[in-house]
Amino acid sequence: MRIIDVIKSVPSQDGDGVKIARVANFDSHLLDPFLMIDELKSDDESDYIGGFPPHPHRGMETFTYMIKGGFEHRDQMGNKKVISAGHVQWMSTGFGVVHSEMPVAGNDGMHGFQIWVNMASKDKLRPAIYRDSIDTGLPVIDNATGASLRALAGAWSMGDAFTVSPLNQLSASAAIADLHLVAGGTATIDRSDYEQVLVYIHTGEINGYDAGHLLVLDSGTPVTFSTGEQSGALVFSAQKLREPIAHMGPFVMNTQAELMQAVQDYQSGKFGHLE
Repeated sequence: MRIIDVIKSVPSQDGDGVKIARVANFDSHLLDPFLMIDELKSDDESDYIGGFPPHPHRGMETFTYMIKGGFEHRDQMGNKKVISAGHVQWMSTGFGVVHSEMPVAGNDGMHGFQIWVNMASKDKLRPAIYRDSIDTGLPVIDNATGASLRALAGAWSMGDAFTVSPLNQLSASAAIADLHLVAGGTATIDRSDYEQVLVYIHTGEINGYDAGHLLVLDSGTPVTFSTGEQSGALVFSAQKLREPIAHMGPFVMNTQAELMQAVQDYQSGKFGHLE
């Protein structure tokens, strides 16, 4: 495994004061097409109870994954779903989405992610798409060396096993998996068909890096993961878009003029309204 870069997540807040750890890169193509990885991990309800009240998006995809706890999603398209532990939700926002994500009451605390994936310029104004895994579940691959891989999006293989998530239409052929290792466990994953490979460690330590670190990897060689304790990481792969990025709040376009148009369209009600 050749590591190109290592990025430590930083404390931040979003929504109504929700405390998160964030890795973001809107100024270069280091993580292309991934723009931002937000991790919410807390047993203190006050850290997340405010949730994410109604807000807009245009030009990017949001991907939500819950390990513990849950959020109720609502949007102007009429979707209303509780995304609970072990499930994912994907919105290809395109022309525009207005949605909210509010925490579901519980005593377990919260651990989950929202990931932003950039969209190709040709797709940024297409109609929005919503999908989740509530009805289908997500496939899991287990191996004999103490590894378990849940396919959150896209196609994945580990050893001789292969599986495909029901969510397999993300921008830039993006794929996301949650890898768990027992103490002393190992796993080798080959993503050499993709240009971009990232690993975000969310539990324990893997290959000497502890939770909260994002590894940017050389995609040309298989990646072997190992740990001395029970650990977990999100593994990302995609093809790069290599397109200009213009970012302002919840909007991701290619030019400043397109950002101004997004603001005008939202303010004039063209995104629709959350009932």
